[in-house]
Amino acid sequence: MADRRRAPRSWTRALRGVIQRELPLEHLLPDQEPAYMASWVYVFGVVAIAALVWVIVSGVVLAAFGPQWWHVSPQGHVVNSVHFWGVQLFFVFMVLHLWGQYFGATWRDGRAPTWMVGVVVFLVSIVTAFTGYLAQQNFAAQWVAINAKDGVNATGAGAFFNVLDFGQMYGLHVMLLPILVTTLVAVHLVQVRMRGIVRPIDPSAR
Repeated sequence: MADRRRAPRSWTRALRGVIQRELPLEHLLPDQEPAYMASWVYVFGVVAIAALVWVIVSGVVLAAFGPQWWHVSPQGHVVNSVHFWGVQLFFVFMVLHLWGQYFGATWRDGRAPTWMVGVVVFLVSIVTAFTGYLAQQNFAAQWVAINAKDGVNATGAGAFFNVLDFGQMYGLHVMLLPILVTTLVAVHLVQVRMRGIVRPIDPSAR
C-alpha cells in the first residue's frame, strides 16, 4: 500500500479524474432536462441518429452478402431499399438539425467544438454517401464514376481517391468512412452531454 501511495502520476488515474470532472454520470445519463430542450430541433437530431443505426445495420447485411445478392435476390432488394431510404432520412433530419442549430447560434457559451464536430459529421457523411453510390455496381454508379473522375482529379485528390476503382470505393464505404462517421457522432453526443444544451437567445437581453 505504501508503494502505491508513493507511485508516480498515472495516466489512467489522470484520465479517470478528467472523465469524472467533465462527464459525471448525472450529465451522461440525466433524468431531467431544461424546458427549452422540448424543441423539434433536438428531435431531428435523435431521428438522424436512429436513421444512422438503420443504415449501419442494413449496411452490415449488404456487405455480408455482396452485390450479387442485393441486385438479384428479393430479400437483397428489400435490405438495399432499407439502406437507401435510411440514408435519405439520415441526411434530411441531419440537415434540419444542422439548420436549427445554426439559426439558434448554438456555438455560444463555449460550445463551438460541439458545433464544429457536427459540421464535420455532415461533410464526412457526404463523402460516405458518394462512395456508397459508386459501390452499387450498376450502370448508374458507373456513369457517375466516369463523370466524377475529372472533378476529383481536378482537385488533386485523384492520386489517392480513384472513383473508378470499385475495390477502393467499396472498402472506404464499408469500413473506414462508417467508422469515422460513427466515432464523430459519438464524440458529438459526448460533447453535448459535457456542455449541456445551450440556452435560447433572449431577445430582451439586447
